[in-house]
Amino acid sequence: MRIISGTHKGRRLIAPNILPVRPTTDRAKEALFNILENRYFFDSKNVLDLFSGTGNISYEFVSRRIDKVVAVDNNYHCIEYIKKTTKELNFNIITIKSDCLRYLKNCKQQFNFIFADPPYDYQEYQELKNLVSEKNLLKKEGVLIIEHNKETSFEADNVELRKYGTVHFSIFSF
Repeated sequence: MRIISGTHKGRRLIAPNILPVRPTTDRAKEALFNILENRYFFDSKNVLDLFSGTGNISYEFVSRRIDKVVAVDNNYHCIEYIKKTTKELNFNIITIKSDCLRYLKNCKQQFNFIFADPPYDYQEYQELKNLVSEKNLLKKEGVLIIEHNKETSFEADNVELRKYGTVHFSIFSF
């Protein structure tokens, strides 16, 4: 895994094998960030990274000058790896060990970007999307990005689908 652009461009990170993760591919991540950077300024923005795993997406956002990232995962080892890497790179990433739906139900903060990369066999995609909308967790002009496989689809007027091999991103604006 590597950081593609920004202050830590080219930095390679090697996550321990014990992490139960499927990091977003560099190709898909680069394509997604090209879209986001062409549409939004990252300065003075914040991000919620759900199912953060290795922190791959969190590091990319912070390297590109996002002010603050909240990384949520329910796996202790993932959270510890993100904490360790955050300290090494001097990044502003807050880690929270929690079930992501439980976190959303109790969240009082709004974000410019919410990125969710649940396991591909996840059954609560729709509930996740609905919670973000119902709880008004996005700031004005904010976006929700859900990474999924081709078996998952969202029927909504406010969704843009991007496909990069086996990786699909549904981008929502509410």
